[in-house]
Amino acid sequence: MSIHDRAAALKNLHEAPEILRVVNVWDAVSAKVIADLPETKAIATAGHSIAASFGFPDGGMPLDTALAGVKTIVDAVELPVTADLDDGYDEPGETIRRAIGLGVVGANVEDRLRPFDESVARVRAIIAAARAEGVDFQLNARTDAIVRGRDRSPEENLADAIERGRAYLAEGAALVFVPGILDRDTTLRLVEGIGERKVSVIGLPGALSASEYESLGVARISYGPLPQRVALRALRDLALDLQGDGVIPADTPALN
Repeated sequence: MSIHDRAAALKNLHEAPEILRVVNVWDAVSAKVIADLPETKAIATAGHSIAASFGFPDGGMPLDTALAGVKTIVDAVELPVTADLDDGYDEPGETIRRAIGLGVVGANVEDRLRPFDESVARVRAIIAAARAEGVDFQLNARTDAIVRGRDRSPEENLADAIERGRAYLAEGAALVFVPGILDRDTTLRLVEGIGERKVSVIGLPGALSASEYESLGVARISYGPLPQRVALRALRDLALDLQGDGVIPADTPALN
């Protein structure tokens, strides 16, 4: 499948009436395990998890390392890959150009609550770079209006998220990613303000289920670093059992 076919496939998944569920991966083997499931339609990377795999804190991974991690995932699967590229780094347009060169057809890029005009300009640069490459790139433009607006009221945060979301869509973003534990009322207001099938959410503990978000008009749900945390808990629990004279379970599948 060509990069144009993969971009078109991801676009169709974003615009379908069913919510797109993406279980975030962080390396080649985790990508293969998820891609082998018949339910999986697209692959999403987790920047936090890739950073942890290379020994960096979330948001502290160098661009070259981030792209190298993404490349191992793109090379491991045939499905469309949407990459978590933090805030786009110093030159978001160039970052996306390089990502497209690796076969990436979509990305999360966060605004980190930069000033409004600067944030819009960075989205504009991403879309311009993708168009110059001739790819219908699926930008899942993230606004941190809710998770970083701790010194403001919930109403101010919600209004800012909607304003930013509309502006990002106007520049050509495919979706607006609004992280946080979003309840039913907040989600409804975001969808009403930003648009039906234009909001992307994260499935954190305490959040609604994917089917509940789907019924509210949300387009996509991802899970960030949580899948890696679940996997690491399983590894830790196994290690504790083995150190206590346990044995490897006989029904362990050969997934690697």
